[in-house]
Amino acid sequence: MSATGSITPGSAPPAKAATDSSESSVNARGAISLRGITRIFAGSIPAVDRIDLDIHPGEFFTLLGPSGCGKTTLLRMIAGFETPDAGRILISGREMQDVPPHKRAVNTVFQSYALFPHLNVEQNIGFGLKMQGVARPERKKRVDAIMELMQIGAFAARNAGQLSGGQRQRVALARALVNEPEVVLLDEPLSALDAKLRAELQIELLRMQKRLGMTFIFVTHDQHEALVMSDRIGVMSKGNIQQVGPVLDVYEKPKNVFVAEFLGLSNIWAFAPSGQTARTAIGELTIAAPLTGPGMAMIRPEKLWIFNDSAAPTDRPNVFMGTIREAIYMGASTQYRIELANQQFILALDTNNQAAERSWRPGEAVAVELKPENIMLIEA
Repeated sequence: MSATGSITPGSAPPAKAATDSSESSVNARGAISLRGITRIFAGSIPAVDRIDLDIHPGEFFTLLGPSGCGKTTLLRMIAGFETPDAGRILISGREMQDVPPHKRAVNTVFQSYALFPHLNVEQNIGFGLKMQGVARPERKKRVDAIMELMQIGAFAARNAGQLSGGQRQRVALARALVNEPEVVLLDEPLSALDAKLRAELQIELLRMQKRLGMTFIFVTHDQHEALVMSDRIGVMSKGNIQQVGPVLDVYEKPKNVFVAEFLGLSNIWAFAPSGQTARTAIGELTIAAPLTGPGMAMIRPEKLWIFNDSAAPTDRPNVFMGTIREAIYMGASTQYRIELANQQFILALDTNNQAAERSWRPGEAVAVELKPENIMLIEA
């Protein structure tokens, strides 16, 4: 860290260099490359099953999935706290399988923060530097600079047990950053915070990552958190990565039913081609994408258009009559559960703003339109 307090690249840990020329694109500082990573626990059930994944240097990458899907196990293997049963881990192009955690250019922020209660804030942040043998003057300069960056200098002398949840989160992050790692791993560090503070720290954490340019790998089961903070998302289920991509792509174009249902609300139907349309449980649908065979069709609730039944457009496809059965006010939007004429149900989401024509109440007759270009074809 320079005298002005800016983060500078730290020295690389001793490790075996990769020699495969095909890996040249993942040799940059902070790049992560996983090849065939597998971890099997008792009962021969793979917690992580032959995962291949590249994480770009300097990006905010999120591993998203339900509890028990393997995301934390994968994070722990990158950190060195778990040993893979098979596969290769490369950090900045260097092999890491045989490198212990303290020699990897990686720092982890845990869900519990794991601060030392008998040490004050300044001592907690500088502990890792002290263990590395960094001289006291340099250690103080770097700790002071990171406390200024994190805006926690005012309580430098306060013990960890006297801090609020948000303050502890900042101290834990400062402790991880002061060592100038190539990669920062975050294992659900915001999950214990109240909703307002959590939302504030999501934005703060993202801004800080962009300012520092470090690679952040974030683990969460919260889809909203993943959407807000990530450059790219890897959605996990049962030890496998179902889909990897930029936030907008994964949300708007989910690969399969699991991703569509886990990352937001969705309407999904099996379909069979019927001439130029698709035959589904709600009726014949016109879909803009080519129909090459049976499959699954999906549309997000916010992509539906709702009309008063008397104003239903009759000159367009995919317009269905129905009745509002449930209206759930959600602040910025209202979620409607609509029973169609054939007794099938569909979800619609309408924003609550001044431009909205009106809202609907349970029992009202409406028409809903599914525009062909908004219907996605996904895998089962």
